Amino acid sequence: QVQLLESGGGLVQAGGSLRLACAASGRFSTISSMGWYRQAPGKQREPVATISSGGTTNYADSVKGRFTISRDNAKNTLYLQMNSLKPDDTAVYYCHGTVRLPASIRLYDYWGQGTQVTVSS
Repeated sequence: QVQLLESGGGLVQAGGSLRLACAASGRFSTISSMGWYRQAPGKQREPVATISSGGTTNYADSVKGRFTISRDNAKNTLYLQMNSLKPDDTAVYYCHGTVRLPASIRLYDYWGQGTQVTVSS
C-alpha cells in the first residue's frame, strides 16, 4: 500500500505565497516521476508541474515564473512553492506519483487526497 499525503494548503490573499508538500509512505522500490495537478470547481483536473526522478521539471504556462516544483528523494517528499498567487489559482491541488512496487517492473499511478488552495482577491 502506497500513500501520498498532501499538506500546506489554505487561504491566502492575492500576491501571497504558499508551499505545498506531499509525503509518500508505504512499501515501494522507487518513485519515478511526480507532479502536482489541480482541479477548480466545474473544471477538469489539469497538470500544474511535474518533475522526473532526475530533477527535470515542466510547468503549465499559467504558473511559469511563479511556481517551483522540487523533490527530496531521501525523504520521498514532493514540494510546490507557489508565489504571486492569483484568484485563478484557487483549486484543489493533488499530488501524483508514478511508483515501482517491490519485486515488480511495472509502474503504478498513485494520487493524494488533495488539499484546498483558496486565493482571495
